[in-house]
Amino acid sequence: MDQEAPSSPAAAATGPGAAPAIPRPGQIFCPVGRALDRIGDRWTLVLVRHLLGAPRGFQELRSRTGIAPRVLSARLRELAAEGFVEPVREGGRPLYALTASGRTLEPIVAAIARWWVLHAMEAHVAEAGGFTSTSARSILESLPFLLREERADVERTFEVRLSGPGGGVWTVRIDHRRCTVSTGFAERADVRYTAEARVWCAVALGLLDARDAVKRGLLTKDGGPDALDHYFHQIARPPGAGARDAATTPDRPARAAKRERRPR
Repeated sequence: MDQEAPSSPAAAATGPGAAPAIPRPGQIFCPVGRALDRIGDRWTLVLVRHLLGAPRGFQELRSRTGIAPRVLSARLRELAAEGFVEPVREGGRPLYALTASGRTLEPIVAAIARWWVLHAMEAHVAEAGGFTSTSARSILESLPFLLREERADVERTFEVRLSGPGGGVWTVRIDHRRCTVSTGFAERADVRYTAEARVWCAVALGLLDARDAVKRGLLTKDGGPDALDHYFHQIARPPGAGARDAATTPDRPARAAKRERRPR
């Protein structure tokens, strides 16, 4: 009579010479795995990142992330169920805000952003091509993640005035290795930049040389000698590359500019 097969992996591993049983993922003590069980879904940390700035409405979250409505609804429900997000009302408007538990995720968001800036930003921007009308705001609000802390033990205030699609006015404040970005005019700016939004996007990412942009009348810089790009990570350029190697128009795809920089 044949023996009955073991009823479980654990039972299968009890016989002499039997291979060790493979545990289920949940049976393994793995802080990374368990954390990702809770916050590893696509868009979860992206939404947390945008809610760290302020409570935001459904449509504003859509415009900042590009998430499809059904996916956004599902993610917000999941974040609320996990205790990271709660609905609030401001001036009669329904908004979503982070809870105290949700704010504990800020260091994780910052670490992921910093990894991308240091190790993956250049390749992504090269593939992304031109910039959309929302790029100015998205780049400005990402400046805290782009800060070069080794250069930023200073107090500086920059005002950025941008025209055209995606334009507006922002204040960028560096305060001893901490950067904050807010909308509106600065009470007192050390340096003021004025440009068309797409021009500034190219300068901010390092795709267009700032000095060349000033010479060509694309960018105006008023105030002291400090330059905003000194304090923030940008796309690396080959040694010796200058203004001629930058994009000749602000919205030309970075991929094309990168091809032109290759030796011939």
